[in-house]
Amino acid sequence: MAYVPRLKQDYESRIKSALTEEFGYKNIMQVPKLQKIVISKGVGTAVSDKKQIDYALDELTKISGQKAVSTISKKDVATFKLRKGMPIGAKVTLRGNKMYEFLDRLVTASLPRVRDFRGVKPNGFDGRGNYNLGITEQIIFPEIDIDKVNKISGMDITFVTSANTDKEAKSLLNELGLPFKKN
Repeated sequence: MAYVPRLKQDYESRIKSALTEEFGYKNIMQVPKLQKIVISKGVGTAVSDKKQIDYALDELTKISGQKAVSTISKKDVATFKLRKGMPIGAKVTLRGNKMYEFLDRLVTASLPRVRDFRGVKPNGFDGRGNYNLGITEQIIFPEIDIDKVNKISGMDITFVTSANTDKEAKSLLNELGLPFKKN
C-alpha cells in the first residue's frame, strides 16, 4: 500500500464531512481543498552579493523537501541598482503529498518554536479563499542548522485553496490544524 500523509488521510476521513456539515454542500466535489502551498523569499541583498541567492535556494530546498527555483526581476530599477533578469528571490511550489507533509511539519514542529506564539493572524485572507502567512525567521524550521545560517531572514507562505469565500478557507485551514488567533 502506498504511503499517505497523516493530514491527507485526516482530510479524506474527517474534514470533508465536517465541512459538508458546516456549510451544507450538496455535492462532495464542492468541499474546498488545499490545492498548493507556495513558499517564497525575497533576497534584496542579492543585487550586491550573488551568493545570497544560493543560500536562499538551499534553505528553501531543505525546508520544503523539493528543489527551489530563483525568481528574476522583470524590469530595471536604477535606484536599487537592479537590472532586468537579475535573480532577486527564491520560491518553491508544493502540491500533493509533499504539500501535506510540509503543512504537518509547519503546524506541529515549526510554529510552536516561534517566540511568544499566540497563533497566526486571521486577517491574511485575500477575498478569494487564499491565505498568506509571513514568517520573520527561517530558524524556526528544524531542518535549518542555526550554526550554518549566515543571515536571519523571513519568508512568505501562501496557501491556495479551492474555497470560494474566506470563511470557507479559514474553516478548512482551521480543520487542517493551522492555529488562528482568537479575538
